[in-house]
Amino acid sequence: MADFPFLLAMVVVPLVGAAVVAALPPAREALARQLTLAVSLVVLLLAVLATVAFDVGGDRFQLTTSVAWIPDFGVDFALGVDGIALSMLLLVGVLVPVVVGASWRETAAGTRSMRTYWAWLLVLESMMVGVFAATDVFLFYVFFEAMLVPMYFLIGSFGGPNRQYAAVKFFLYSLLGGLVMLASVIGLYVVSNSQLGEGTFAFDALRQLDIDPGVQKLLFLGFFVAFAIKAPLVPFHTWLPDAGAEAPIGSAVLLVGVLDKVGTFGFLRYCLPLFPDASRDLAPWVLVLAVVGILYAALLAMGQSDMKRLVSYTSIAHFGFIALGIFAFSTEAATGAVLYMVNHGIATGLLFLVVGMVIVRGGSRQIRDYGGLAAAAPLLAGVFLLAGLASLALPGTNSFVSEFLVLLGSFPEEPVFTIIATTGIVLAALYVLLMYQRVFHGPPRGVLLRDDPVAEGSGPDDAHGADDAHGGGATAVRTAPAATRSLRVRDLSRRELAVVAPLVALVIGLGVHPQPLIDLVTPAVEATMTDVGADPGGTTPATTDEGTD
Repeated sequence: MADFPFLLAMVVVPLVGAAVVAALPPAREALARQLTLAVSLVVLLLAVLATVAFDVGGDRFQLTTSVAWIPDFGVDFALGVDGIALSMLLLVGVLVPVVVGASWRETAAGTRSMRTYWAWLLVLESMMVGVFAATDVFLFYVFFEAMLVPMYFLIGSFGGPNRQYAAVKFFLYSLLGGLVMLASVIGLYVVSNSQLGEGTFAFDALRQLDIDPGVQKLLFLGFFVAFAIKAPLVPFHTWLPDAGAEAPIGSAVLLVGVLDKVGTFGFLRYCLPLFPDASRDLAPWVLVLAVVGILYAALLAMGQSDMKRLVSYTSIAHFGFIALGIFAFSTEAATGAVLYMVNHGIATGLLFLVVGMVIVRGGSRQIRDYGGLAAAAPLLAGVFLLAGLASLALPGTNSFVSEFLVLLGSFPEEPVFTIIATTGIVLAALYVLLMYQRVFHGPPRGVLLRDDPVAEGSGPDDAHGADDAHGGGATAVRTAPAATRSLRVRDLSRRELAVVAPLVALVIGLGVHPQPLIDLVTPAVEATMTDVGADPGGTTPATTDEGTD
């Protein structure tokens, strides 16, 4: 089974599915979403089978496929995964069907067609698989830039009222970072040509280069800027609150759940192994950005009145913890960072989904427009609370082990940064629990009067309408004065329960038994730490020598 080209199939199948969906007649909207769900489930199955075929104790990169693409420049269409990349492919495989299910009843406003939405979603899935599976640096760059296109159209065509601004800002920030990285990619090719006699973009070959420390710093910065924008780290973060707030809920889940992980994945895959000296020299500056991001984003999250912007800011704070774990150069911390990448995608994806479900019912993204929803929708309140508790890393949820390993592994190496970062845990509890309390408890403040049967709970399922596709704008919803508003909100439908159930199961399952995920990623993390010059315990050679002296 290991000889089957799982990774190539995971790239090609969504592209073929996107072409079929886009070619369907306009009247076949139902068939379009059914095909999209079927294709996403096939990709999930391929990811699971690839995991079964993966030998944890085997070679670093497995399930490889390599075809000469541009031989004159040493470019191959080369795919392969280690445990880190495979964990991200599993995350993609889980989240895309969930997003399809969450968007099942969405309708596009104006002349836009949901067939286009489904087609772009499948193209995005293909690009996400490619960016995590590429083992050729030039191919990685191609996927890195190409995945901007479907997300741009998903935000710009189907997002909220300010969707065009958010989409352009997202695209320009990411494109600028990609262009800076391209300069470093070209620099790597030039260095490989001078040392090997021929240029190459193969990761394994580039990892063996002996690059001058000064040149390393320049090349490192090119990759770092691109990845810091994508993650994002403060001060490169300003595009995410806008994009997260204006994107349709399904696209927002993939934006914060998967696309942002490309940045932290890039730190681990490229920055540390290819530029170990520069990584160690510049790590203190990266740690400053990480800790500042934890505190700054948490404080901004506490002041948000827009639920989607609040969740977006929580992601910025979480990425600070991930960066701390990576640049502490400890196996435990880096393992925690990889687990954090996966568990953040699950927990924050679930939180974004339930926020979207609240917005569908109330027609507003503003926290002040809600209150007392738990009485009418206890299941929705319970799932919202679980997602929030996972986001703040409560013991027993999946995120706890991730955050614990990051702090445990970082403290011996970077005690000051770790102690400062722990204050972000307290702030996380404040902004999550305050949002939950204001939306679901207290007197009903913003429950909206509607005449449609769905609002009164008489329908078997929900019909989302254009506002849902646009991220839950409030312009089309009729409100009554606060004194006359009454509570008429339905609880989770059967479809919504089916959508959140897999993520709820993962939040609890990985919180209780995270060992399979730890076993999957640890060998790749240890190999990365060896590349950067850290011993299995995480101590860098510089620290060891200093202690010996």
